[in-house]
Amino acid sequence: MTRRARQKALAVPAALLLAVVTAVWSGRPSSASAPAAAAAVPLGAPFLPSPDPLHVTISSMVAVSMTVDKGVAIRLSDGTTRTTTQYTFTKLKIRSHMNVTQRAAGHTVTIDVPQEGSLGGYDSAGNPETTTMWGNITNVCVRVLVKICGVQGLLDFFGSFIPLTAGAEDFAGDIYAIRTVDDHAALDSTDNPVHLPGTITVTTP
Repeated sequence: MTRRARQKALAVPAALLLAVVTAVWSGRPSSASAPAAAAAVPLGAPFLPSPDPLHVTISSMVAVSMTVDKGVAIRLSDGTTRTTTQYTFTKLKIRSHMNVTQRAAGHTVTIDVPQEGSLGGYDSAGNPETTTMWGNITNVCVRVLVKICGVQGLLDFFGSFIPLTAGAEDFAGDIYAIRTVDDHAALDSTDNPVHLPGTITVTTP
């Protein structure tokens, strides 16, 4: 049986929430300074993702595109590295129900967004924002006359560039880190590319 340790409304500042979730709940010390891990890149961000990936599902989403880069090496907070896949989305918005779950070090962290949200849509000037995921997307479906599912099937159909302007459904993946940035933001910009109105829940055994 589990008990609910904490639950609060989710107000996400910038792209830090998912980064914090991956780093804080790993339960392992960072080995960022270890010589053996020096060759791997920490994703261009001041955090190291947990070796326990986030399980992410999205019922319905829309984006201009998704591009896929295979064989990308990332460094994790326990000092190990993974060779995984990098997915880059432009103008990624959640149409309905995003759920993020991570089980690590005796804790389960759940982020649940029941309705609409954003992981990088448009900034206030109408410029596109970019969302990058590192990990393994196991499924996503688009409709082109018929429903096509599975990342490999989409790659075979579209190549490494997958248009998602008509929307996508049934997204599922095990993701080490998610980063969203506004590539066009001015130094004094207060635009927030992440909007996930929902709840965050932490449970312990």
